[in-house]
Amino acid sequence: MTFSDLDTLKILVKTAAREIVLAEFGQCGFEYKDDGSVVTPADLAMQNRLESELKQHWPMYDLLGEEMSDAQQQQVIDADRNGASGGYWCLDPLDGTSNYAAGLPFFAVSVALIVQGEQQLGLIYDPVRDEMFTALRGQGAFLNDRPVHSCDRPDLGNKPVIAEIDLKRLPEELAVKLVRESIFASQRNIGSSALDWCWLTAGRFDVYLHGGQKLWDYAAGSLIFAEAGGFSQSLDNEPVFRGQLELRSALACHDKALFEFWREWIGAALPRSE
Repeated sequence: MTFSDLDTLKILVKTAAREIVLAEFGQCGFEYKDDGSVVTPADLAMQNRLESELKQHWPMYDLLGEEMSDAQQQQVIDADRNGASGGYWCLDPLDGTSNYAAGLPFFAVSVALIVQGEQQLGLIYDPVRDEMFTALRGQGAFLNDRPVHSCDRPDLGNKPVIAEIDLKRLPEELAVKLVRESIFASQRNIGSSALDWCWLTAGRFDVYLHGGQKLWDYAAGSLIFAEAGGFSQSLDNEPVFRGQLELRSALACHDKALFEFWREWIGAALPRSE
């Protein structure tokens, strides 16, 4: 995957998002899926549009989309692992669907390229703010084609910070302790995992904590954040990305000292396994 390929992908995603997602924002209906989550006509139209265009430009790659069945998604992952495919696109055609359906302007399109179980490309487009976050493995992270870097901020340490936290998906013991002790100055939950990773990358949050994301929620964003120099791990001290359908937790900070402080604090809050 080259920068030329990435430029082509940017055009495809931005054009589709403007013609479908923005065009229908505030005026489309929605339905509930079997798991209780929301889906809109824009989700389905974006997935169909991008699936067709991605296949046209890069026929060697399969596609894993949020709106596919679990069995279909697992087939794509297995084909990549056993070499039956050249890799796959991991697509969330509209991350933040509940926001979108409610008329809240916090949603994005997320695309990652995964080859042999490893993230190679991440792209997240926020059509409301016209912000495009991108990364190629080993080539750094960019916001609207300008390099973006995480950096240590020695003034933070364990000082009050702005934290993006999804409390309802955290282990109960950890969620309760966070509410009681409030080791942050301010807490947010904007309802879009893709934007969470991007806004953390851009320094708009100091800490990100989530108890369980799906593969398409973090595949692009975690690569972008890592390429910007950020620090992350799951709550069980493993890499966030594993290329599996199982839910993955995440702790992420753009500052190393802050990351170490939160990792130790969370470790003390969680019950120890025997």
